[in-house]
Amino acid sequence: MQLVDNDTFLSRLSSLFQSSKERGTIWLTHKRLTHDGDDTTMESADDSREYPCIVRVTDGKATQFSTHITSGDLDKFLNAYGALLKSSMSTLRKRDKKREKLRAEKAAARKQRLAEPIPIEGPKRGNGRRKRQRRIKAALKQDGARQRVQEKQEEKGKGKA
Repeated sequence: MQLVDNDTFLSRLSSLFQSSKERGTIWLTHKRLTHDGDDTTMESADDSREYPCIVRVTDGKATQFSTHITSGDLDKFLNAYGALLKSSMSTLRKRDKKREKLRAEKAAARKQRLAEPIPIEGPKRGNGRRKRQRRIKAALKQDGARQRVQEKQEEKGKGKA
């Protein structure tokens, strides 16, 4: 992992975003840097030292670089970093609306089936008896599903209030 200064980090990150615009993934990692290169020791809770922050970038292949940000430079760096992320996020691919539309249609069809009553008709004995019993079973199952949906809606209503 190559350690670079903050300005170089931002310029290389913007070029990495440009190169992976069509295809590719970029991983960004932020964390507090507590290791000074010495052996790590247990520190007391009242330790008032300020730790730098480390930001790492990789594309999963050959490109890997990072930077250390001191607490004094943190605001300046985060403003530039945030602006860079916002500008690069606008170039992302759009959502797959086809899949969302299909889910919405399935949900609407499910609600429609729950709203329609299942007609129970046919003879109680003789030919058609099995068909009638299947319909009775389906009607009972539908009633159970309606009750579960009603309970979920009531829980959502209670959660918002």
